[in-house]
Amino acid sequence: MNQKPRVIALVAIGILLLCGCLRTASTEEAASSLKNWSPGNHVLSIAVGGLERRYVVHVPSGYGHKKLWPVVIIFHGGGGTAKAAMWETGFAEKADQEGFLAVFPEGTAPDPSRPGHFIANPQTWNDGSEREIGAVERNAADVEFVSAMIDDLKERFSADERRIYATGFSNGASMSFRIARELSSLIAAVAPVAGADWFHGTRPDRAVPLLYITGTADPLNPLEGGEIHIGAKSYGEKPPIQEMIARWVKLHGCRAEPRVVYNKGGARGVAYDCARGIDTVMLYTIDGHGHHWPGGESALPARMAGKNTAQLKATVLIWDFFKAWSLPN
Repeated sequence: MNQKPRVIALVAIGILLLCGCLRTASTEEAASSLKNWSPGNHVLSIAVGGLERRYVVHVPSGYGHKKLWPVVIIFHGGGGTAKAAMWETGFAEKADQEGFLAVFPEGTAPDPSRPGHFIANPQTWNDGSEREIGAVERNAADVEFVSAMIDDLKERFSADERRIYATGFSNGASMSFRIARELSSLIAAVAPVAGADWFHGTRPDRAVPLLYITGTADPLNPLEGGEIHIGAKSYGEKPPIQEMIARWVKLHGCRAEPRVVYNKGGARGVAYDCARGIDTVMLYTIDGHGHHWPGGESALPARMAGKNTAQLKATVLIWDFFKAWSLPN
């Protein structure tokens, strides 16, 4: 077989590459190709603090790299998982309806080589408290993980870095409080549900807009504060909710007296007028509601967590709050 035509073709291609006449993919194009993700759930991992840390990204239907997409980070509760948070909150379905990336990070467990399990291998967050919680006792590098995860998201996806939000339940709510204080330059707004702001000694670089939701009959997050027990074990003494909100009102320079903005179906919402704008700090309480994601699925039994009475859908309320905010230019 005559090899001359093939040799000539290879030489010609080499000449074209040397002169720059043959178009190759640019770095920008190569990066954008990584952002073409199919809709659905994608499990990703990064190395932080000597551990492989995992998170799940739900990519909404219609996703494409030609526009920037908001990001909502949802922290599971103590003992939970990304999958449980997805089921409990319905944030994946909301992401499909509204068009944002829903991100479900995993906390750390006593045995990182095995999957998380509520009893056998509970995943928790280092929320800045001094409680006897696994991630706190291990001094897990959770703030570093969240920061690295946000960087990873911006590399892999067409994420709008001015519209990254965080919410969470219980121990995950406390984690969202902590990153609002320590990563305030990255987070546009937060919405903790039924958790405490344990890390109040740290003043954020900027005051992050806050929506807080809890039930009035939550035995694990009492309105008046106090020591929390699950069985015979103590999980620390939580601060009163109003005291906690007052700190954020002060951070934002808000008026001390709020306005009632919602009063329906046993739920009452108030907003504080602040220097940055109206409704920068909001508090919703739900009569008779226990330690459950309002309007979502119940992961805990009533004997431990109280009743799930909420007619209010926290996921809807939270997204409506988030989409009003973005980081300043």
